[in-house]
Amino acid sequence: MARYQRVWAGLILCLMVGFPLETVADTGLRVQIVGSTTVLPVASRSAQKFMQSSKVRIIANAGGSGVGIHSVAQSRADIGMASREISPDEKIRFEKSNLITHPVGLDAVACMVSAEIYQAGVRHLTRREIAGIYMGKIRNWKEVGGPDREIVVIDKERHRGTRHVFMNYIFGNALQRTPGTLLVTGSNNEEQTKIAQSDSAIGMLSFAWINEQVKAVTLRDQGKEYLPTWKAVQQREYPIVRKLNFITAGEPRGEVKAFIDFVKGPEGQKIIEESGYIPIGGN
Repeated sequence: MARYQRVWAGLILCLMVGFPLETVADTGLRVQIVGSTTVLPVASRSAQKFMQSSKVRIIANAGGSGVGIHSVAQSRADIGMASREISPDEKIRFEKSNLITHPVGLDAVACMVSAEIYQAGVRHLTRREIAGIYMGKIRNWKEVGGPDREIVVIDKERHRGTRHVFMNYIFGNALQRTPGTLLVTGSNNEEQTKIAQSDSAIGMLSFAWINEQVKAVTLRDQGKEYLPTWKAVQQREYPIVRKLNFITAGEPRGEVKAFIDFVKGPEGQKIIEESGYIPIGGN
């Protein structure tokens, strides 16, 4: 599991708005990247490497997949980061923007619980049980084989890609309301911290964010069991696999195209793997 425990210390730096990745000469060439906090580590690390041999200055901001898609569609960013697909509503709303998706890696969304709950015996959950927890119908861990402890239900902001993918799997509705929620978080970093700080929480995160304090439960669905391992994600055997995407308005050109090509190339794909995700070429 060591591969999935790579939450590198530089992430806090990545989440700063408009951070300078390196001291580079200000040539006036800038690429503005906005969006998914799942994709952000890949973009920021790739930008650091890319700028070593380029005169362009790359600025990456967090905000969520929805923010990334909207920003690039409305010409507020050159590249939008999204850990989900463009929704049908977004395709209609931004039809004139000619949004194009550029997959750069693969990821999986896992149902996470606090380490204390995992150690107490909650290592498997069915889709129905997870739905019941988020709908407020299951409120105590003892109802699913755990300790007699109230469940701290953590959801994400509605525009987050991780939420869209997870809720679509659990409910068949990416925008499902969850009346059982006690806490709403934004970034992966924030949600991971909240789950780790609690002794009775449940949430949703990229499988790259599993660590000793935040554990992924096995999903039980239609008589089968699914755990988000590297092999299961790569071979699409795990049911909540998604692409990590860059989004552009029209075909990319100049330094924007050069950067996307870099991330999709050998050096960028190595960074994808080092960040805990699956290289797109390995699919």
